[in-house]
Amino acid sequence: MKTILVPYDFSQEAVYAFNFAKELAKNTKKKLKLLHVIELPGPQSFSSMGEAGAFSNDAQQIFMVELVEKRKQQMASLEAEHKDEPYTFETKIVFGNPFAGIAKEITEVNADLVVMGSKGSTGLEEVLIGSNTEKVVRNATCPVITVKRDIHPSEIKKVVFASDFDNVPSQVVEKLKTASIVIDAELHLVKINTPSMFENTRTSKKKIQDFASNNKLNVSSMEVYNSSSEEEGIIDYADDIDADMIAMATHGRTGFLHLLSGSIAEDVVNAAKRPVWTMKAK
Repeated sequence: MKTILVPYDFSQEAVYAFNFAKELAKNTKKKLKLLHVIELPGPQSFSSMGEAGAFSNDAQQIFMVELVEKRKQQMASLEAEHKDEPYTFETKIVFGNPFAGIAKEITEVNADLVVMGSKGSTGLEEVLIGSNTEKVVRNATCPVITVKRDIHPSEIKKVVFASDFDNVPSQVVEKLKTASIVIDAELHLVKINTPSMFENTRTSKKKIQDFASNNKLNVSSMEVYNSSSEEEGIIDYADDIDADMIAMATHGRTGFLHLLSGSIAEDVVNAAKRPVWTMKAK
């Protein structure tokens, strides 16, 4: 793990994500980068070339100037507070579309992990709104952990990996292994069986066993769980075994054919109370 990126909008959820990422960075001694995206108000705020355009009125322009200065001071204070930590800490402010800014930064720093709050602030200071979180989960080229409450990696003892276990990409498996090792958690595998995508238990269990064996995974349990929907089943199973985190792959397609689809992953991220680890299957 080289760089942990935290999109930060100063909301409470973003603070939770920052605290989670700080512990990970401390354990791995890797770089932690805080990214704040300021979205200028109005559709004419940026031209097609990315140049700032005219604001709707003087009051709004004054507000934005004051907001930018405030954020610069806040980020500088955070850098000063963390200068003696056992990990490298950096902050960055960019302007424009939140998702585009986050996606660009993931690529530029070659991020190994994104940790972000799943709910943002409101009004003109809004950055991490639900749709942006979902876009990051669906499109990020590295694993993403979404956090909704104050929880630390040391508290995560059980991780549920939900899949259909058909052709799980090797890069997802390797990143899942790394995550389990870094946070030192048990790994529990589950296949959700639904009426619309029914598979007999013997077939499902054989797939899960082969997956664990072929990938040399040290797992604590393997389960086939019946539910009316994939999303509901994943969340209910995690509740039943008192899991601390849900893990799943996403590729942006619908259905339950080749791992869990992007829409299911996004639904789980929105509905789950516990942290969710996701990775896009290439």
